Order: sequence, then structure tokens, then C-alpha cells
Amino acid sequence: MDEAGQRLKRVRERLNLRYRDVEEASQRIAERHKNDEFTIVLSRLADIENKGAVPNIYRLHSLCAIYRLDILEVLEWYGVNVSEIPSDSTLVEVSRTHEVGFTTTGHGAVQVPLALDPGIDLRRTTFLSRAIQRWGRLPLMLLNSVDLRNHRYAFIGTEDWSMYPILHPGSLVLIDETRRKIAETGWTSEFERPIYLLETREEWLCGWCSQSNDQLVVHPHPASECAPRAFAYPREVDVIGQVTGVATRLGLARRRRTRA
Repeated sequence: MDEAGQRLKRVRERLNLRYRDVEEASQRIAERHKNDEFTIVLSRLADIENKGAVPNIYRLHSLCAIYRLDILEVLEWYGVNVSEIPSDSTLVEVSRTHEVGFTTTGHGAVQVPLALDPGIDLRRTTFLSRAIQRWGRLPLMLLNSVDLRNHRYAFIGTEDWSMYPILHPGSLVLIDETRRKIAETGWTSEFERPIYLLETREEWLCGWCSQSNDQLVVHPHPASECAPRAFAYPREVDVIGQVTGVATRLGLARRRRTRA
């Protein structure tokens, strides 16, 4: 924390700003937002720079605005890497299906293989971890095969078996928000039938859907042994979008049989 404070001090000195300049600038920011929490008084700034005091989110906002700093980078100075939030979330199992609010803006990046063994035969099933020669970081904005502006993510709860075995509990699904109209035809198998993410007044659901007048029925997969559910539409349920991609976990059927 001391190092972070010293880095902020060096930035301030490079900008030739006095403590009083920072205090007055923060007061103007506080007035703009009508919140005194944005104000950084002289003594507090001295503690942040020299005693390792950690600024709250409002003062950090002011410091980044005054010093022209990227707040995500400054958070890393304090040991908070925002890009690790999605991976940290996997440490907590949530039993109910829910929307995932992580965005792909800012410093979002993923580790991807940049070079593969040239002798690899991609037609065969391969353990890629042993074939990857070099890893690198790729900004998510470069993954333009998916229009991320119209997509959201949802996590299938670890105890949500309603669409098993097509959607496994613990899966991460990609939702296309532009596809909200319930399709009644156009598929030849259960794997082609559209699956939708829905929000009721109490929970999130994933399933096949049929609509009749003002009633929407959510159909689970027959193998799940779950019952269909009917809702008044749109009063009791909202269609968020269609599932267009899935990253799934395998091997959970054994756990389900064990618990049963």
C-alpha cells in the first residue's frame, strides 16, 4: 500500500500539483456530483501518499480524474486486479441459474495460445495443453467473431438440471439479446431447438419455450425429470435472449446420481 501511495505522489509531483491544488480540484468534483465523499482534504492526501492509507472509491475516483490516470491500473497498484473477478467468482458455487454481469470493456483480456506445435493434427482429438508452444494475452475486443454489444452471459446453476444433458449445471452460456421472439418451428432435433434465458420475478430460467396468446410455457429437457412451467407473458416473465453458445462442465451426472 505504501508503494501505491508513493506512485500517486510521484504522479502528482510530475504534474507540479500542490496538496492544496488537489484538495481544491477534488472539492469541485464533489460539488459536481453533490457528494462530499469525493473531497480529499490535505491531511488525508498526506496519509495516502506517506502512510499507506487506502483511498475509498470516491477519493480514488477524484485522484484518477485529477491525475489523468486509468482507475483500473491504479486499482492494480493496490493489489486489486479487476480482470480476475470472473475467475474469482468460480470459487463460489451458486445453486440457482443467474445472469453474469461481467463486461468485456476496459482491460478485459484472456490468455490464448499464440503458437501450436506445427505437427499437430487438428482433425484428431488432442490434449492442447501439451501442444501449445507459446501463450499470450489477447484483448477481448479482438474476439470480433461475436458481436459482444448484443450478447450477455449467464451461468447455469450448479443444481439446475432442467436442460440437462444439453446444458450441464455449472455451464457458462452466451445469450444473444437480439433473439427474443419465441420460435415455434424451424428445427429438426432437440439440439437445434432454440433455448432461451428468461427472467421471472423470482429467478432466472433456461429452457425451450412455447407461446400461446398471453401464456409462455418453459419446457425442460425430458431427461431432467423436471416439470414444464407456465407464466403469464409478459406480466410474469421476460425473455432475455437466446442461448447461442456454451462452455460446459462434464462429469456432473455421477454427482447427481450420488446425491439422489
